Amino acid sequence: MNRLSVSTVVRIPPSEAYEFLLDFPGYAAYSKHLTGVDQSGDGGPGTRYRLHFSWWKLTYTVHSEVTAVEPPHRIEWEVTKDLDASGRWRIDPVETESGAGSRVTLEVEYDPASADNAVSLPAFVSLDWVVEKAAERVVEEGERVVERVVADLEGERRNVELRVSTE
Repeated sequence: MNRLSVSTVVRIPPSEAYEFLLDFPGYAAYSKHLTGVDQSGDGGPGTRYRLHFSWWKLTYTVHSEVTAVEPPHRIEWEVTKDLDASGRWRIDPVETESGAGSRVTLEVEYDPASADNAVSLPAFVSLDWVVEKAAERVVEEGERVVERVVADLEGERRNVELRVSTE
């Protein structure tokens, strides 16, 4: 399994960050490749989402479900069809120069080989090439989403220090 973690500090308390992140359909506004989100449920455990992605010559709908929540600290999810992937948002309290804040972390675990049967590739395009390129995009998207979330949570854009790790 590959792992991606992207985190940063936001200048709002964990309860506000949690409520903001629970609004999953709003994520489409942050992502270059996420073109839409359909939701069935209230955002808590059992809520199902269809995430519509488009990148290069590929389009794909990811089916996911919220598996657990621990307000205001954690939202967990897993992909339920075709792909082997799961993840979570973690919200940890921290002190900032302006008072109470939160370290917001997006963690994703995924098996790139699970896309083999899920994605229909154009002729003469190898899955290895797509996986290599997609892995780069996963990191870029993670960074982009966290930066945009910070801007919305705090009400203005600022330089954010992102901690990014991949395995």
